[in-house]
Amino acid sequence: MTSNGTQDQGKPKDDFAARERVRFNQWEEAGYFSRSEGRGDYAQHPFTITIPPPNITGFLHMGHALNDTIQDTCIRRARMQGYRTRWVLGTDHAGIATQTKVDKKLAEEGVSRLQIGREAFIDECWKWRAQYGSTIVNQIKGMGCSVDYDDEHFTLDPDYVDAVRKLFVDWYHDGIIYRGKRIVNWCPHCTTAIADDEAEYVDEAGCLWYLRYPLSEPVDGMDHIVVATTRPETMLGDTGVAVSPSDESKKSLVGKMVKLPLVDREIPIFADYHVDASFGTGFVKVTPSHDPNDWAMGERNGLPRINVFDETAHVVEGYGRFSGMSRDEAREAIVADFDALGLLEKVEDHPHSVMTCYRCHTKLEPWESEQWFVAVDRLKEEAARVVEDGSIRFHPARWKRVYLDWLENLKDWCISRQLWWGHRIPVFYCDQCGWEDASVAEVEVCPKCGAPVRQDEDVLDTWFSSQLWPFATLGWTIDGTESVELKEVYPTQVLSTARDIMGLWVARMVMASTYCTGQIPFEHVIIHPTVMGADGKPMSKSRGNGVDPLRLMEDYGADGMRFGLLMQVTGGQDLRFNESKLESSRNFANKVRNAARFVGMHLDGYVPGDPEPTTPADKWIFSRLAKLVERLDGLFGEFEFGDIARELYAFFWNEYCDWYIEFSKSRLDESADPADRLACQRNLMFVLDQAIRLLHPVMPFVTEDIYQELPFDRSESPYLIGAAWPSASALSRFVDDEAERAIDMVCEVVTGVRSTRARYGISPKEPLALAVKASDTDASLLSAQSALISAMANASDLVISTDAQKPAQAAAVLGSGIEVYVALAGLVDFEAERVRLEKERGKLEKDADKLGKKLSNEGYLAKAAAEIIEKDRAKHADALDRIARIDAQLAELA
Repeated sequence: MTSNGTQDQGKPKDDFAARERVRFNQWEEAGYFSRSEGRGDYAQHPFTITIPPPNITGFLHMGHALNDTIQDTCIRRARMQGYRTRWVLGTDHAGIATQTKVDKKLAEEGVSRLQIGREAFIDECWKWRAQYGSTIVNQIKGMGCSVDYDDEHFTLDPDYVDAVRKLFVDWYHDGIIYRGKRIVNWCPHCTTAIADDEAEYVDEAGCLWYLRYPLSEPVDGMDHIVVATTRPETMLGDTGVAVSPSDESKKSLVGKMVKLPLVDREIPIFADYHVDASFGTGFVKVTPSHDPNDWAMGERNGLPRINVFDETAHVVEGYGRFSGMSRDEAREAIVADFDALGLLEKVEDHPHSVMTCYRCHTKLEPWESEQWFVAVDRLKEEAARVVEDGSIRFHPARWKRVYLDWLENLKDWCISRQLWWGHRIPVFYCDQCGWEDASVAEVEVCPKCGAPVRQDEDVLDTWFSSQLWPFATLGWTIDGTESVELKEVYPTQVLSTARDIMGLWVARMVMASTYCTGQIPFEHVIIHPTVMGADGKPMSKSRGNGVDPLRLMEDYGADGMRFGLLMQVTGGQDLRFNESKLESSRNFANKVRNAARFVGMHLDGYVPGDPEPTTPADKWIFSRLAKLVERLDGLFGEFEFGDIARELYAFFWNEYCDWYIEFSKSRLDESADPADRLACQRNLMFVLDQAIRLLHPVMPFVTEDIYQELPFDRSESPYLIGAAWPSASALSRFVDDEAERAIDMVCEVVTGVRSTRARYGISPKEPLALAVKASDTDASLLSAQSALISAMANASDLVISTDAQKPAQAAAVLGSGIEVYVALAGLVDFEAERVRLEKERGKLEKDADKLGKKLSNEGYLAKAAAEIIEKDRAKHADALDRIARIDAQLAELA
């Protein structure tokens, strides 16, 4: 496989999916994915995660891949620890997203939802769900995620519908839900309201138009005022002009009238503290139906409201030639008419941000509309308290402040959507007598007068239904807080999610749960990193920097993708995706497999038995293992997944494979003492067993394969997924700092000798004379390992002392508290080597100087692409590093 993930020519591609599917099916058939029974110290403790329900329009993307890896890592470890675990599965109906997809499908068939009607359109949505609703669930299976697939939930299941209606009815009767006319963010394309949190801001190279509004009567010799606006098309709905009360120059104009051009409407000039006297001309046109700030000023000053746009952002009837124009067409025509009338004073460039629909990316229109709202003030105080007092903890902790700030600034939530697919608002009206009420059950006739009733046409915001997810999936709908499962396992332990829905979803789940159940919905909130493209920008098809996790699993296996993603997680929130990390992870999986294969090949005469660390190398690896488990437990407690992956990698690759297996080879030889050989086999198997248990939550497939292939004691569990997590307290008896220090020094000495051989091209078969300078204690520890050092470093002579001196013509390698001298006399032509190194240094110095000047050129930095600059910086850093290493070698040769 090449670094970009393509297959090497002539090399058969490893069918990871086929191999992994076998193990996955075994786990599922054995029942490991449903609620586990629990065992040991945690037998009565639940550990529950509810999956953030993916949209039925969705497919696995890199954010899902990372989040699902995090959740599966948590649930697999908890299962091994003995908790009663369950990972709740489900999908979201995704109101606006699904409706948009089905609308597009119908359009391709030559029809529209308006032609076929509401009921037929909803049938089409259900067909879509049947066809595509399981797509992402099957892809999650491919990742090896141990979700409870036998109990899948859907946010439009009958019981879930009842839950949503119950909450609406409760809040309606409690006065928390109300209906009213407000300015909302309106999408003219989707023809529905959009919540503030769902809007996306896009920078636009706009303009500031200066328009003259004639005064009805001259004031102090003035016959007009000038307003500055970024939206001249809304002037048709102006009902006032505002000035700042602190602006002394305009006091004489307050209370006067202007004649609105084009529509010949008289509107007042008034003072309001919202106006910034320094912006534009200090005169602000006020259009209460098309701007939330103007709405507020209009309310304070008794202005009428005029809605000049229809639901598709076209000018309504009554405005002459402008009627029927889109808002962009109206802008162009209105500006042209002002110019023709001599009323356009000037136009200035004015970059600004505009709100767009998160689904179709159409520019949103602030639009007066009658909608349903949730009065959040009665809910957000408790939602803030449970985070402030630590009942709910955020990871990383800095997101606590972001959450609390979002709550503090939260305004009433518009929950109605002008869609057909979704939870229809359960409010019923009688047009005969005016009766109105909310009801969980369907209402067909008016309970007051007996006339037929009608249900509200709108549906609820998708986030309204998904806020019930943690408890509606655990039996609350049927039995309320008396639900057996809710009593036993609620609150859940972990929620892992993206930062962009912390307000949209996380805070609302907290508000809904504290109201409905009197409890928090989860104890820990993991805000996982956002996976960015290799260029550091958000992944998208238009940028061409997106990566398909399905392709990654084909090339690297689910284990390679999972481990490689976690290896890239750091304290920062933006994860710049690097595919080479997945290649390293796939190689790591192969290293794990090969290490197990080596152990398996040397088990002749093996008889299972208790491990017994007898040699310093045994004691070293056992001590390292004990400390690793303790560190991992601490890291899991803080959900530091990147550090977890890196600790596992370092232990297994560097310590177990590169060193302990090497230390063990001579003891496994057929000529070795049989008793020591058996002890070595048992120790290798014990450490391997513990290591694959630690690796299993992140790399479930390769570790399960090893567990099944080698003669581990499987009486505890037939599958590794159900085996016990290593116990830090049980392993603590193996901690041996002296053995660690001794073998760590052995590794440093051997590594120093090997690096010297590589640097000077000396064959591993060439014996070398060594001297090691160390303190009394360290010299004593090292001397006890002299035979091991001599064998692994191929030393012809080895001196270890507190006063060892560097021989002439020798390389010096510094370790932690020790110095290693490698005699090179007769093996290296020092003069020729010095000439070669100086020549190489001169070339590198020229390259470094050239790159340094290039990178200090402001013109180059301003014009060159970011990725080119990064490459040059990397080349410059590499050249400087190589110069430093050559200087160190020249010092050795002096």
